Amino acid sequence: MRHPPGLILDDAHNRALIENVHPPGWRNPEPARRYHLVVVGAGTAGLVTAAGAAGLGARVALVERQFMGGDCLVTGCVPSKALIRSSRVVGELRAAAALGVKVPEGLTIDFGAVMERVRRLRAEISPHDSAWRFSRELGVDVFLGEAVFSGPDRVTVAGHTLRFARAVVASGARPGHPPIPGLAEAGFLTSETVFEQTERPAHLAIVGGGPTGCELAQALQRLGAEVTLLSDAPQLLPSEDPDAAEIVRQALLRDGVRVVLGAAIASVARAGTRKVLRYQAGGPEDAVTADEILVSTGRVPNVEGLGLEAAGVGYTREGIVVDDYLRTTNRRIYAAGDVCLGWKFTHAAGAAARIVVQNALFGLAGRRRLSRLVMPWCTYTDPEVAHVGLNERQARERGLAVDTLVRHLADVDRARTDGETEGFVKVHVRRGTDRIVGATIVARRAGEMISEVTLAIVAGVGLGRLSGVIHPYPTQAEAVRHLADQHRRTRLTPFVRGALGTWLRWIR
Repeated sequence: MRHPPGLILDDAHNRALIENVHPPGWRNPEPARRYHLVVVGAGTAGLVTAAGAAGLGARVALVERQFMGGDCLVTGCVPSKALIRSSRVVGELRAAAALGVKVPEGLTIDFGAVMERVRRLRAEISPHDSAWRFSRELGVDVFLGEAVFSGPDRVTVAGHTLRFARAVVASGARPGHPPIPGLAEAGFLTSETVFEQTERPAHLAIVGGGPTGCELAQALQRLGAEVTLLSDAPQLLPSEDPDAAEIVRQALLRDGVRVVLGAAIASVARAGTRKVLRYQAGGPEDAVTADEILVSTGRVPNVEGLGLEAAGVGYTREGIVVDDYLRTTNRRIYAAGDVCLGWKFTHAAGAAARIVVQNALFGLAGRRRLSRLVMPWCTYTDPEVAHVGLNERQARERGLAVDTLVRHLADVDRARTDGETEGFVKVHVRRGTDRIVGATIVARRAGEMISEVTLAIVAGVGLGRLSGVIHPYPTQAEAVRHLADQHRRTRLTPFVRGALGTWLRWIR
């Protein structure tokens, strides 16, 4: 049995995880004569597709070569957020004095216990994604093994041939790494291996300033590592609003992370048990020596070894080629998730899977388009950065004139009482209207706050309407209503103000 490369610890938690999502004694079923749907890959996209189709009465086969649950369960969302939660406790304790709470000196962080909790939570959550649940409760035929297309309407796995009317490729993606001389020889961690560590590195170098790099830099620094983050981009979180990215940079610096932007890494070499990264960042060459290197520079779609050529499915370095209905160049085969989407998020994979179920099985009743999705996302630093729709730069590139309204958390009562005044709510509306085209929120719980704006965009509700939505007082989400009130006041032109003044003079 082939396990993911990152699952290296043999402890009770990992054994429980394996028993659920790749049982050692699993016996593949006898295939049906023909399936309505064969799903290749049991990450988020594959699981949602298989469960949704089976729930509608389709005969479904689900094939997974490694772990059901995919990156989200094993090496992504679940372990990273468990780690971040522990690190936030450290951040809260260090900030306690400002709230009048004196914490004794000598704070002790048991890194091994933190990582054991990560593995335990992962195992406890795994039954939901388990082979047993999908087979026994949902009626899906689960096959563990390598899936290879042997024709336009069939897949082979572990000596079985699965014939299908429709198929979905949901094989996901894996961490990529840049071609830095000496990097492979020196050795490095990725998101597939970092959560298996039991000993905290004294000094960790992180290559990459995207969401994962920033999240882990802050978390591991708070948990006691000395972290240097190197990014070749001029700002952290290059896809985000520059004001939001700067707040994250300042937060990382305050926690003690050394941040180097515009860093071109020339080479990596071993120096005894340590590793030396040589780089240039707008000046003479410099170097950083670390005990471990964590590479977080993006993801590569898993398209190799699937026999896509035999199935007539086109792909590029960016992944499987799909149309707006998520259909591949083979009209029988669809794709969903990281293998074909630019959005590399668990919730994006789940949303795409729902589109696939509708289009692949019930397309005649009305097909759904990928381009109609309104996709929010969140980076789970402290504070968080959440975003939906267009930012100012993207609006300009599309020739769309916008008005931008900003409410700083320093002006929000609950944020002040919480001592969490670092951040803002920024909303962009189409100029001259209240139609929301995008928003960015920087706050401790920005990911919880962005859904109100996302719902407004999806429902076609203008910013002005949110002014009439009663928010509990005091909450940080009131900042959204404050912006709506602010926008309504901008609609009071001098003429309207004059007319209102005339009317008020008649009131007795």
